[in-house]
Amino acid sequence: MDSIVVRGNGPLNGHIPIAGAKNACLTLMPATLLTDQPLTLTNAPRLSDIRTMSELLESLGAEVAGLQGGQVLALSSHNLTSHRADYDIVRKMRASILVLGPMLARDGHATVSLPGGCAIGARPVDLHLRALEALGAELDLRDGYVHAKAPGGLKGARFEFPIVSVGATENALMAATLAKGTTILENAAREPEIVDLAHCLQRMGAQITGEGTSTITIEGVNSLGGATHPVVTDRIELGTYMLAPAIAGGTVECLGGRLDLVQAFVNKLEQAGVEVEQTARGLKVTRHVDRLRAVDVTTEPFPGFPTDLQAQFMAAMCTAGGVSVLDEKIFENRFMHAPELMRMGAKIEVQGGTAHVTGVEKLRGAPVMATDLRASVSLILAGLAAEGETTVARVYHLDRGYERVEEKLGACGAMIERVYGK
Repeated sequence: MDSIVVRGNGPLNGHIPIAGAKNACLTLMPATLLTDQPLTLTNAPRLSDIRTMSELLESLGAEVAGLQGGQVLALSSHNLTSHRADYDIVRKMRASILVLGPMLARDGHATVSLPGGCAIGARPVDLHLRALEALGAELDLRDGYVHAKAPGGLKGARFEFPIVSVGATENALMAATLAKGTTILENAAREPEIVDLAHCLQRMGAQITGEGTSTITIEGVNSLGGATHPVVTDRIELGTYMLAPAIAGGTVECLGGRLDLVQAFVNKLEQAGVEVEQTARGLKVTRHVDRLRAVDVTTEPFPGFPTDLQAQFMAAMCTAGGVSVLDEKIFENRFMHAPELMRMGAKIEVQGGTAHVTGVEKLRGAPVMATDLRASVSLILAGLAAEGETTVARVYHLDRGYERVEEKLGACGAMIERVYGK
C-alpha cells in the first residue's frame, strides 16, 4: 500500500488550486438517472470515489466518460439496462444509496444494496427510506437489499426530517422532482452541496425553491432534460488547505475559495490567530502569531462548523497555547485519529463525543496509520509542524477525497512525498 512521508520544514508559501467538491459531485452524478438526456459536469474532482460512482452508474447501463483529464464528466442514462445496484460496488461507498431515489422516480422500481463506507459511525439510511415512503414508495428490506417500487409513480408529500441529514435530503430532493404534485421537505439540510444539486436540477428543468433554507419546495414535473453544470468548490478541501499555513506558518492562497462556504470555520481560525482574506482568486490565509491560540469547537450541520474538518482542526490545536475542547455532535466514533496524533506527542483525552486537547510546544514525527479519509489528512497536516519524519500509512483513504495532495503542498514548500507500495 502507498504511504505519505512528511518532514517538518517551516512555513509554507504559495497557492493551492481547490478542486470541485467530492460530496457534491457524488450527488450530482446520480442525477443523470432522472433523464434520458445528457448531463455534463465540469470542475469534477479526480478521486477514487468518483471512479466508484462511475462504476456503479455504468453497471446500471449509464454511460460515463471522463474528458479533459477527468475534470469534465459526460453522463448519459438514455438506455438503462438494470435497476439493481449490487453489493460488490455499493459496499465501497455510502453515497451509492443516492441512486435509489432517481431510479425509483424515473422508472418506478429499484433494488439497491445497503451501503458501506468509512467506519465513523452507524450513519443509517433509514431517513432516506422514510422520506421515500412519504412520497409513496413501497419498500421491502431483505437479504441486505432495499427493494423499492412505486407502480403508479411517486406522489408529492410533506415530510419533516426528524434530524438533519444531507444524504436523505439529496435522495428525497431528486426523487421529488418527478413526483406528481408538490413536495415540501422540512428540516432539510442546508449544505452548499444541497444548493449545488438544486441548481443542477433546476438547469435540467426541475421546479425547486427554498434551497439553502430548512424548507425546500419541489413542484413535480413530467420529465427532466439535459444540462451542463459546474461542480461547486470543495469546502472541505478548502478548509483542509487553509489549515496548512495555520499549522506550519506562512501564507497560502487557496484558489477558488469562498468565504460563504466556510464562514463558521473561518471564525474559529481567526480566533486562533490566523488571518483570512478574500481575494479576486480565492482566500489568502496567513498565520501572524508565533503560536496558535486554543479554540473550542462544536461540530454542527451547515452553516455550523463541519464535522469533516474536525480531525484537521484537532491537528492544529495539538500545538496551540492552552486547552481546546472539541465536541463531535454529528458522528460517533470520529476521534480515531486521536491515538495516532498522540503517537506524535499530542496530549489528547477523549471521553465519548468530546476531546480535550492540551497544546504541546512541538510534535514529533512518527509512523502513523490513517483510519479514515479526514483522519489521514489530519496526520499529514500534523506532520508539517512536527520535528523529524512522519510516515502516514494506508493512504488509500486519502485518495478517496484529495487529489494530488503531495503536489499541492509540495508546491508551497512542504517536504512531502508519496512512497508507492508494491
